[in-house]
Amino acid sequence: MSERNLPRRILPSLADSRALLALALPVVGVQVGIMLMGVVDTIMVGRLSAAALAGVALGNLYFFAATIFGMGALFALDPVVSQAVGARDHEGIARGVQRGHVLALLLSIPSSLVLLFAEPVLAAFGQPAEVVPLAGAYARYCAPGVLPFYIFVVQRQSLQALTRMRPIIVTIVAANLLNVLLDWMLIYGRLGAPAMGVAGAAVATSIGRWLLPFLLLSLSWHDLRPALLPPRRAALASAPLWQTLRIGAPIGLQAMLEYTAFGAVALLMGRIGTIAVAAHQVAINLASLTFMVPLGVGQAGAVLVGHAIGSGDQESARGAARAAVAFGVGFMAFTAVTFLLLPEPLAHLYTTDAATVELAAALLPVAGVFQLFDGAQAVTTGILRGAGDTRVPMLTTLGGYWLFGIPVSLLLGFRTSLGPVGLWWGLAAALGLVAIILALRTWRLLHQPLARVVVEKERALA
Repeated sequence: MSERNLPRRILPSLADSRALLALALPVVGVQVGIMLMGVVDTIMVGRLSAAALAGVALGNLYFFAATIFGMGALFALDPVVSQAVGARDHEGIARGVQRGHVLALLLSIPSSLVLLFAEPVLAAFGQPAEVVPLAGAYARYCAPGVLPFYIFVVQRQSLQALTRMRPIIVTIVAANLLNVLLDWMLIYGRLGAPAMGVAGAAVATSIGRWLLPFLLLSLSWHDLRPALLPPRRAALASAPLWQTLRIGAPIGLQAMLEYTAFGAVALLMGRIGTIAVAAHQVAINLASLTFMVPLGVGQAGAVLVGHAIGSGDQESARGAARAAVAFGVGFMAFTAVTFLLLPEPLAHLYTTDAATVELAAALLPVAGVFQLFDGAQAVTTGILRGAGDTRVPMLTTLGGYWLFGIPVSLLLGFRTSLGPVGLWWGLAAALGLVAIILALRTWRLLHQPLARVVVEKERALA
């Protein structure tokens, strides 16, 4: 078949699909496992009261708002390490991994401090008085888990670039099992533990986050040792550290802009009432759980595109991109149908409160509509990140969410009778715009010459 044949340029080949799935399936499993820790917290405290459910919702919202920039910035390792792997640049791999650990330490300091001020910040945003102390306690008890979670992110991204997934999967499974046990003990006061309620869920999660980097390092020492030892003096050099941060900062800003847009809608739900916040949390948990699949596919696409660019194989980069888009968007089409057909049974998984179930069931069909767009923007963002293109996605997210989507949410949520459902339609409109722009950007980028990202001017820097 000719290189110019249109179907070949749109549809992934069998080889591209196999390569993508071989990496994407375990990456998706890891993403779902990370998400499940928060889902379990939400489900278990939801059995206490609607206020407890809303407290974890807001506390978890604040935690990720405080830490998401740092997590995103560490995703600079996707292009840096994966392209070094493709180029067989072992020194480049080692310097990238070690710089990631340095950045994790530096970024964890402000993120942890911000978590201590959750209660006055949420109160200033006019959240329900009965929910704010619970949310503040949840955020404070999550603060000790920031540093180990950032280190885990560095190790995870590095191992993904090396396509070593088994240690990450084992670590995530172990952390989730520990989190379930500790939630049961510390929320309800089982096996002699104090009944801490919402705070107990946060303590359990923080302990689980400390397990992550230590267990992962012990399981993957054979793979990470060459990248960690001996320490490279160049890993502390300010100019390459700054350049790595310049690559990662737009990723962090993009993630923060998107997350805070969803967070702003959650805060606007708080203006409506506790039931609106609880229903929003149920719907967003389900949407976020399914979102882990295209997010994981996008991460796999970033790695494979980075490998191809590092090795100078542009056609493989295009093939990996085609496969990522096909599988990421295809999965979200399936979940969209599920959300449209089964909203009430899905809402009942989280709570038995009738009012919360009714409103969550009204929100889930809207989530079903934006699932396709959400999958497309997650996958194309990953592809662009693997190519080192991080600024355009950030600017697109700024415009799509904050200059377009949030105003639409405000209009429909508070100037029409739609209320909470109107707020969600604004999110759907934002996702649609962002997905279209990033899809066009991806198509254009992958049909022009691609070069490896440069962190150091002197590749031989010791």
